[in-house]
Amino acid sequence: MGSEAEKKTVEVEGIAFPAEIAVSKPLSLLAHGITDIEIHFLQIKYTAIGIYVEKGNVLEHLQDWKGKKAEELVEDDAFFQALVSAPVEKLFRVVVIKEIKGSQYGVQLESSVRDRLVAVDKYEDDEEEALEKVTEFFQSKYFKPSSVITFHFPTTPGVAEISFATEGKDEAKITVENDNVAGMIQKWYLGGTSAVSPTTVRSLAEHFAALLSP
Repeated sequence: MGSEAEKKTVEVEGIAFPAEIAVSKPLSLLAHGITDIEIHFLQIKYTAIGIYVEKGNVLEHLQDWKGKKAEELVEDDAFFQALVSAPVEKLFRVVVIKEIKGSQYGVQLESSVRDRLVAVDKYEDDEEEALEKVTEFFQSKYFKPSSVITFHFPTTPGVAEISFATEGKDEAKITVENDNVAGMIQKWYLGGTSAVSPTTVRSLAEHFAALLSP
């Protein structure tokens, strides 16, 4: 049955995302979307995103939102905070659509995570050091189309495993061990009204509204 699940895919901007990915256990594709920017009325799409979560356990942590409609969930930052803090395994698969420098992506991630931490008074030396490690990891990378960035959040608190794979090069990996930074990287993608990808947030709201229906 597992092999059948792996064969199923969901297409996002022509990029196939498996319906299930096995890490330490099977994780289900519970949302997808894109990051984009509008320049001179043209929509430029940069990345396609797949959000994988340990489905059974995460629903236990979200029972307070049982019966809510997608329109309610999408505006409810408390729901997305509960999703971020749920102690379940998560994996974000980000596939490059339009080539950019890794340094551009790294700076965007760094400034967003830092600003969020500063806003809640949780940006100390340890957080700065952990965030610099992430920025340096992306600094020398070049994001060609179809390159894959993976953020894996195991059930171990405060850990984020980040990898980058592109054609013709060995996969590069780092592990960041800082609870605040790992949490805010999750919020960058799962942060409700302040997330980097509104289409992913909408997809999360629609999927979870269906999963939490009475």
